[in-house]
Amino acid sequence: MRPRHVAQGLAVVGVVALLALLGWKLVHRETSIREAVEAGERPAAPEFTLPRLDTEGALSLRSLRGKVVVLNFWQSACVPCEQEAPALQRTWERYRGDGVVFVGVDGWDLEPDARRFLRKHGITYPQVYDGPGTTYDSYGVPPWPQTFVIDREGRAVDFALGELSEQELVEKLEAVLTG
Repeated sequence: MRPRHVAQGLAVVGVVALLALLGWKLVHRETSIREAVEAGERPAAPEFTLPRLDTEGALSLRSLRGKVVVLNFWQSACVPCEQEAPALQRTWERYRGDGVVFVGVDGWDLEPDARRFLRKHGITYPQVYDGPGTTYDSYGVPPWPQTFVIDREGRAVDFALGELSEQELVEKLEAVLTG
């Protein structure tokens, strides 16, 4: 066999292998947490421990078990994130005494830009930094913003893609708090 035919044969085998892998991934792909919630399931929220932007130390999702958590994924360059920031802050202020914790997750961003965003919008609820976006994959982010509501048992029970109004967020929280 000529070297050219060997190379062509190897290329064909490589393409077939990639197509087989793609087919296997399509058949066996995991359902994202977002897809599960949209389908009416209540999957366990993926755990994380990330460094805080608002203070020293780290925050783990597990440490918030027993509370309702509003988990908002954002980025400083995201216009809808900027537009929903005041509604998130007001709703946090309204519900923080009711066993509700808001957590912002900034990712794929520069830390100084994230801190500037928080100061600009007067955000006071806990914020964590996921610069490389490692947590984003388990939640199906981007696009931004995305918000998950996690019940006291650590299950994702509601989800919103895109900018949330204060009224929409209140409705989601009331459904979890009274349900």
